[in-house]
Amino acid sequence: MNVVIISGSAHRNGTTAALLEEFEKGAKEGGHEIYRFDAAFKNVHPCIGCDKCRRTGTCAFEADDMKELNPHLLAADVLVFVSPIYYFDLNAQIKTVIDRFYANDAALHGGKKAVLMTAMADVEPETAEGANACFTHTAEYLHWEIAGQLNIGGCFTAEELTEDDRRRAYELGRSL
Repeated sequence: MNVVIISGSAHRNGTTAALLEEFEKGAKEGGHEIYRFDAAFKNVHPCIGCDKCRRTGTCAFEADDMKELNPHLLAADVLVFVSPIYYFDLNAQIKTVIDRFYANDAALHGGKKAVLMTAMADVEPETAEGANACFTHTAEYLHWEIAGQLNIGGCFTAEELTEDDRRRAYELGRSL
C-alpha cells in the first residue's frame, strides 16, 4: 500500500518522532511504500477560506509546500497523522495541513484508510479527546476507514517512551 505520513513533530528527536520511527519501520517491514511529509519543517500557509481553489482550481498559496504533498495525498491508500498533543488537540502544523485539504476535498473523498498517532506528557486519556474527535470527524466526513489510533501518554521526552509504547507503534505500522 501507498502510505503517506504527515508528521507535526517539531522535534526531530522528540517523543512523536520516536513513535513515528517505530511505526515507519513496521510499515516498511510490512511491504508498504512510505512518503513522509514533516509539516513542522515545511512552508504551509494556513487556508484563509477565500475559495479560490474552488473557483479556479488553484489554491491562493500554490507556491508553498502543499504542492509537494498534494500528489501524494491523492495517490495514498493510507494517510497517517502523527502529532504531539498541544492544549488538548492536534498541533498547529498538522491542523494547518488538514485545513488545506479543502482544495482537494472532492478528490480525497472515499477509498482511503486513516491512522492517528499522538504523544503527550499528560497521562489522562481525556487529554487526547480533542485530537481524536478532529481525526474521527475528518475521517467520517471524507469517508475514510479508520485503520488505527494510538495515543501515548506520560512521555514528555522520547526517553520516557516504554518498550511497549514503541512496540505498539511498530505493530500499528506493520498491521496496515
